Order: sequence, then structure tokens, then C-alpha cells
Amino acid sequence: MIKSVLVINTQGKPRLTKFYDILTVEKQQELLRSVFGVLCSRADNVSNFVEAESIFGPDSRLVYKHYATLYFVIVFDSSENELAMLDLIQVFVETLDKCFRNVSELDIVFNYSKLHNILDGIIFGGQVMETSSAEIIRAVEEISKLEAASNSISLVPKTVSGWRSR
Repeated sequence: MIKSVLVINTQGKPRLTKFYDILTVEKQQELLRSVFGVLCSRADNVSNFVEAESIFGPDSRLVYKHYATLYFVIVFDSSENELAMLDLIQVFVETLDKCFRNVSELDIVFNYSKLHNILDGIIFGGQVMETSSAEIIRAVEEISKLEAASNSISLVPKTVSGWRSR
């Protein structure tokens, strides 16, 4: 099972945190600090796989990929394949690239709702749901259309005179 998905910039600021276990905010912040400490201390020429038992408890592993100013991190247990998790990061980044046309840290900061929709299309409840970028993008576009349609429906009259006529 996937325990968490994290996107952290190179200064240690979390840009996306999604925990699939119930944790207090203090524990989440502690885990983020620990993960960033491990990531920033690793050389560029070492493996992207880290045993995370000291951070997340027994049977925990961490895989990460460093793109530009962001670390994309997935924490998981032994029921998941390490290479599959690395590929899942690649799918996530490719999908973000297709949605935002060369994704940047600012896209992630200012489009958090769309980012969470994309992530929920890939991983839901700690389980991998979809690995096809095209299917994920199609689902996100459907959600965007539904959101736009629901925003155009007004339950409140536009003018005060509309209230008087009731």
C-alpha cells in the first residue's frame, strides 16, 4: 500500500502532501522534515530508493525523483514494487506536464485543486487506480467541465428584486 505522496521543493517547502494513513499534523510535519533531511543529504549519483523504516516505521520504503526544483516522493510498504513506484512518479510528472504544458513549481502552487484531481486519478486510498496519462487527463477534463457547469448554476437570484418576487 502507498503510505504517502509528497512533493517538496529544494528549500524543504512542501508543495503537495497526501498521507493515506491517519496522522496528526505534527507527525506529518515531522515526517516531512525527516524525508527532506534524507533527500537533501543524498548525492546525485546514488539510487532513488531509500529504506524508510526509521522515518515511517517497519516495512516502509521511499522512492523519489528530482526534477528541477522539486522532489517527487512516494512512501510505500513491501506489497508494492519499487520500480513500479518509480514509474508511477514518471506517470504523475508526465500527466502534470501534459496538463500544464511544462509544469513548474508555480503551476503546482496555484493549481492545487487540479493537482489533487490528477493525483486522485492515479492513486486513491493508497492504491494505484490508473497508470495511463491519457485516461487521467480525460477524467480531469470531465471534472473541470462538471465544475464549470456547477459554477454557472445559480441558486441565489442575481438581484434583490428577485427575492421580493418570491
